[in-house]
Amino acid sequence: MRQNNTADLLNTDNKKIGIMVCGHGSRNQNAAKEFSKVALGLREKFPQLPVEYGYLEFCNPVIHAGLDALREKGVEKVLAVPGMLFAAGHAKNDIPSVLNSYQALHPEMEIVYGRELGVDVRMIEAAGARIMEAVEAANSQNDEVPIEETLLMVVGRGSSDPDANSNAAKVMRMLWEGLGFGWGETCYSGVTFPLVEPGLQHAAKLGYKRIVIFPYFLFTGVLVKRIYSYTDKVAAEFPDIEFVKAGYLNDHELVIDTFVERVFETANGAAVMNCQMCKYREQVLGFEADIGMAQESHHHHVEGIGGGLEGCPCEGDCDASCRDEAFCKEHGLPWTPLHTHDHEHDDDHSHSHDHEHGHDHHHPPYPHADHPLGPVTMKK
Repeated sequence: MRQNNTADLLNTDNKKIGIMVCGHGSRNQNAAKEFSKVALGLREKFPQLPVEYGYLEFCNPVIHAGLDALREKGVEKVLAVPGMLFAAGHAKNDIPSVLNSYQALHPEMEIVYGRELGVDVRMIEAAGARIMEAVEAANSQNDEVPIEETLLMVVGRGSSDPDANSNAAKVMRMLWEGLGFGWGETCYSGVTFPLVEPGLQHAAKLGYKRIVIFPYFLFTGVLVKRIYSYTDKVAAEFPDIEFVKAGYLNDHELVIDTFVERVFETANGAAVMNCQMCKYREQVLGFEADIGMAQESHHHHVEGIGGGLEGCPCEGDCDASCRDEAFCKEHGLPWTPLHTHDHEHDDDHSHSHDHEHGHDHHHPPYPHADHPLGPVTMKK
């Protein structure tokens, strides 16, 4: 990491500086608790600066609540950093839209937006550490399998943005070569292809004795639990192969260090996203219709929805699907209707829909939504 110190930020434009970490949010309260550790880590790194965090949806506090907290502390300039691994729709459109709307309401407070964590040597090293922790644990419990006889499966979130998907593949390749696995594959938890189940079924046919599944995710949640569930399903189909589940990134020290670097980049005006392959700026093959689309977010109508589940009988480790109105009434719990559609809500919202609560919004359709190894396979 570059040699920076808090004094660099304190002296920026002679304004009081604050840091805002912007996350997506999850129906899983344990994921929310883990995300909050990022803010705690940054508070330790920047003890002289106020640090807040907020979510687009499903969790409290929402982003504007975090910004309110900074404004109440006298912050005049906000360094807003997206808590995202890669720059897809949420980092490119949704968060900037929320920040721009807040900026318009409070012109006295300057908001400067940073860039995503991205493909970074620190993130690769943190990922490698999580993977090797799982490999070493497996070797201690079973017969040791040589690394060259092991296949690494990196699972990305999946997006309608091919640039973000290609970054997941790049991370896999760097981990594959860096750690020396016999083979490497990439699959995704949603939206694009191949999804986890067909991806693992394909990998199981390549002849390796062990397959290590690594969710390249910051925190737990619905998708990570689903990844592990599909792993169990495919493992039952191939009992002669050892399937090893690696842990996700979580608050690894190098992850926090990457966030720190993004804060300094934002303060120094060096937080430049890679627009070379951005489908909104360039005519990316197959996504030509998306170029020049307006920057907008539809998350305003689901801000905080799914939050307030601290009293969940599952201790927060669920997708909140059990929290229907009758269940909450029976157990004396507050009921908050969840934002649902007739499709999986783990995508980059590449659809148009009109909800009963009186709004509609449109996003470009993902051109391969019906790919046989993609989302259509989840409807079996």
